[in-house]
Amino acid sequence: MSLVRPFAALRPAPARAAEVAAPPYDVLSSDEARARAAGRPWSFLHVSKPEIDLAPGADPYSPAVYAKGAENLARMRDAGVLVRDPAPAYYVYRFTVGDLVQTGVAVAASIAAYDANRVRKHELTRPDKEDDRVRHMEALNAQTGPVLAAYPAAPALDALLTGIARGEPETDVVADGGVRHSIWPVRDAAAIARIGALFDAMPAIYIADGHHRSAAASRVAANRRRPGADGSHEWFLVVAFPHHELRILDYNRVVRDLGGFTSDELLAKLRAKFEVTASDAPVRPARHGEFGLYAGGRWHRLALRPDLAAPSDPVARLDVSLLTNHVLSPLLGIGDLRTDKRVDFVGGGRGLAELEKRVDSGEMAAAFSLFPTRLDDLMAVADAGAVMPPKSTWFEPKLADGLLAYVLD
Repeated sequence: MSLVRPFAALRPAPARAAEVAAPPYDVLSSDEARARAAGRPWSFLHVSKPEIDLAPGADPYSPAVYAKGAENLARMRDAGVLVRDPAPAYYVYRFTVGDLVQTGVAVAASIAAYDANRVRKHELTRPDKEDDRVRHMEALNAQTGPVLAAYPAAPALDALLTGIARGEPETDVVADGGVRHSIWPVRDAAAIARIGALFDAMPAIYIADGHHRSAAASRVAANRRRPGADGSHEWFLVVAFPHHELRILDYNRVVRDLGGFTSDELLAKLRAKFEVTASDAPVRPARHGEFGLYAGGRWHRLALRPDLAAPSDPVARLDVSLLTNHVLSPLLGIGDLRTDKRVDFVGGGRGLAELEKRVDSGEMAAAFSLFPTRLDDLMAVADAGAVMPPKSTWFEPKLADGLLAYVLD
């Protein structure tokens, strides 16, 4: 089966991208999205978070919300703010922020490949979140939130995409966090064929961010299979980057209590498995098996014994698993991270100061900083058909909503 194919994107008209580009739908609350979209009639938040155009407090999962999203998308198309490309293409997509440059490509990925685990996943999904994305896709007749993916080593594809990106991009916009998003359509027939062949030679690609969107697209495809259907539902919108370019930040943990221990008692318990060293500065772990602990106004560096830091199981060897298996569960009595209210999670983009803030405010008793999950480890988990613990990866930069959408014809 073909892993990918080109598609005719719905995207901003020339010079309109800055008006349209928006953060991903799932990183803002309804109130935050309403504030961001105020005075910006063409912000894609009106499509991805359409409850902002209804009365405050409106149920974001009501039929009226999905209908409003469809109405807003049609309004943007009718006004010429969003335009459908006349012919299928691939789209080279580049992030630039500071000295970080990531160059990937937007494709329509095969639902059949997803269902056969050739588009590999590493997270469980929640039915309510899947249902939301299914209703959104069905109402809009489009997939508007790209799935972020990684592809394995493919130097020829890397070189081809980099070469295409030497020209002037058709879309070039600086969005949230000062991230520059640049897009080059690939319309040359030979280049299109070459990109498709290089993807087809891959054993798999790996979902990095977008498990609910992927699962929802599979469900929509299953719902639409019938004689005479055009088949556009058998593909979904993916932007794939070289695995060695994707950046995963730390995903840290904060806990509400110390399980009955004082800070000093907890440190004494930790010394059975960790080398514990006091630190005058916030601890950002420098390697696998190393953690920072902030409690009682003090930082400590925790280095797990080497014989405990490298189990063979790809899930058990993750730093997030090591912390749970050697600290959170046996010492603090925190079991299921999906449901236990004594633990919370802080994405690395917020910095170590956020960990100190949460503890110093009295809201939390301690914070643990972690070494970021590595892409190779994520791929190993996916290859094993296993599932990562919750809140294992925080990817930045994030794809912008509104710059590319996949229309279900």
